[in-house]
Amino acid sequence: MTESDADTVIEIRDLVTHYGPRIILKGIDLDIRDGEIMVVMGGSGSGKSTLLRHMLALETLTSGSIHILGQDTATASTRELQDLRRKLGVAFQGGALFSSMTVGENIMLPLVEHTDLDPKTMQIMARVKLEVVDLAGFEELMPAELSGGMIKRAAFARAIIMDPRILFCDEPSAGLDPAVASAIDDLILRLRDALGMTIVVVTHELESAFKIADRITVLDKGEILFVGTVDEVRRHPSERIENLLNRRPEDDTVYADEYLSRLTGEDRMGNATL
Repeated sequence: MTESDADTVIEIRDLVTHYGPRIILKGIDLDIRDGEIMVVMGGSGSGKSTLLRHMLALETLTSGSIHILGQDTATASTRELQDLRRKLGVAFQGGALFSSMTVGENIMLPLVEHTDLDPKTMQIMARVKLEVVDLAGFEELMPAELSGGMIKRAAFARAIIMDPRILFCDEPSAGLDPAVASAIDDLILRLRDALGMTIVVVTHELESAFKIADRITVLDKGEILFVGTVDEVRRHPSERIENLLNRRPEDDTVYADEYLSRLTGEDRMGNATL
């Protein structure tokens, strides 16, 4: 794959990942297009976080391939991966602001670490990004002086300070009241439209997903159940997908042989299952 290939900025093929003997991702195939908002959903243990780390070029795969902006992450050198990560922005779930630094210092941190810009230029760039996320004038405050929604906005400002090609958002509306969560959704849409970036959002908030997504990927137990538009997801007849999206438990039947094999780590023929 090359970066010029048809509007695809992330290409994942037959991605398999293990943590020790445990398989986490089971042959994932996924394309993420330039300029779209892709929402990744799934229950606890579905593999969302592992998939996100792969898309950030932070995880080692077992087999398969992942290309990000044309770069094969499995064969890339350390320098190539460092260059690639400068084109990626991340808004972490809890904001991940450093409590000992002002908001402005937090926003400028990627510039301090990765550029040779003079301090005045960095301050101007930080103020511009704070304007974008509706936090103009808050650069001298400490994170402890911000509300939950303001911390999320500051995290977005830091994530976009270097004008990334792809922005990743991990549970951006988690822990927020409905009105503030809706405002964060509006911000995500505005960032995509104003800055033209691709945005990947991992969330369990169905209302948020339906509001912002161009397409939704539904994961379950390390496999992709479905990829499609909001309307396609709404119309999908699968009860399994409906249960996952609405966070309803499934009535799983556990058979005696299966239960015994889980306890002993062996199948009925005495072969190890772990």
